[in-house]
Parts: sequence; structure tokens; C-alpha cells
Amino acid sequence: MTHPYLAGARHPRVLAHRGLVTADMAADGIVDNTVAAIAAAHAAGVEYVETDCHLTADGVVVLFHDATLERVTGDPRAVADVTARELEELLAGRGGLAVLRDVMRDFPKTRFNVDVKAAGAADPAGRILADHADRVLLTSFSAERRAAALAAAALARPATSADATMIRQLVVAARVGARGRARRLLSTIDALQIPERRNGVPILTRRLVRWAHEAGVEVHVWGVDDIPRMQGLVARGVDGIVTDRADVARTALAR
Repeated sequence: MTHPYLAGARHPRVLAHRGLVTADMAADGIVDNTVAAIAAAHAAGVEYVETDCHLTADGVVVLFHDATLERVTGDPRAVADVTARELEELLAGRGGLAVLRDVMRDFPKTRFNVDVKAAGAADPAGRILADHADRVLLTSFSAERRAAALAAAALARPATSADATMIRQLVVAARVGARGRARRLLSTIDALQIPERRNGVPILTRRLVRWAHEAGVEVHVWGVDDIPRMQGLVARGVDGIVTDRADVARTALAR
């Protein structure tokens, strides 16, 4: 059965990578994973926002990709070493701090793909997202963080995608033709979110797409900003694209 996160939305899926920051927004100092970036994706008619979460020093789950503030604010401290108030002040002119609990309340029609980036954020994020499980995909590259977040969400069961270990196992299974092994792994997820290739090695293959679809699992490819490449991936059976150009992708893929 299709998870509500994937039901009733446009196909192919367009997932706004950390929200949407256009060139004009970037010129004004707006950064990714902020309230402004999420609002821009919503205003562009994008149904899915891919984002990340960390935990601040005072226990607030915030949307932030990096472990430190360096890239976004120039501050070398770790997210875990600052309070939500401090982070709010640092992001005041950069799009506004996005707090997970507030974002889920303020964007009730948006479907969120939440990647847990810190072990400390897994349990509180899972608990917050349990109330919104029908429009959330909860995941992590870490198998441990993904499991902890899903356990915290308990019986609410948000959608989920493969962690890094599972992706490696699926790629190997597809390469050697271990269909039974792949089916067992695929039975535990709703989406397979992968790069097209890694270090020159193909990750996305025709066999893997076919097996995923046979198991009722969608295939999403991340890190794609070139429109012809997006269209080519969709022609190969890919169900979703995670992109920094979500506004453009939405129009191009709708055609």
C-alpha cells in the first residue's frame, strides 16, 4: 500500500533540496534550510521539501544541514554548541531560523523529507514528526539514527527511505542478481533515494529501478539540477528528483 506521503501528489516528485533559494534570494543573503527557503518552495507550488535536522544546545530540533555554522554564517561553532536563540539571531538576516516543530505547524500542506544529521536529534525529531506522519518521510544516512527516529515516532509510522548501509547492500544485490535479498531490504522502505552514481560507479541501474518498483518502492535521485538530465532520469523510470532548482524542475517535469 502506498504511504500517504506519496499518495495524491504530482508524479514525478520534485523535492526542493533544503527548500528553494533562487539566485536573487542568494544575492540578498538568504541561505538554505531557512523559513524563507521553505516559503519560496511553497510559493513555487512545490509539494515536497527535502531538509535536515540537528539539535541545539538547549534541545531544540532545527533545520540545518552542516554540523557547524561555518558555511552558512561564518561562525565556526557546532550547531550543538549554540542555543536556538543564538542561532535565530545569526539567521535573522539570512532567511530566518527554521524550527522543526514550528515549520510543521506553519506549512501544513507541505510534505517534508527529513534527514536526521545528529544522533541527539533522532528521538525528539521522531516524536515531533509522529503527529505529522502522513506527510513526512523520516530518514538518515546513518542506520542507527534512522532506526532511533522511527522508533521515537512509534506507531505513527512516517514514510522512510534507505540508509547508507542499506543502499550499499541493495547496489551489491542488484549487481550480483540477488533478487530475494533485495526484496527483503526493499520491503522495509517506501522510497529509495540515491545518487545516479558515486565516484564514477553507477548506483542507479535498470535492474535496481525495476526491483524497487516491483516491491512498490519509489526511486528518487538526488543532486540533479540540469533539466535535460532530470527528464532523462524520469524517462528511465525515476519517480522523484531532489534538486536545488525545484521551481524550474516543477515546470519542466510537468511537461
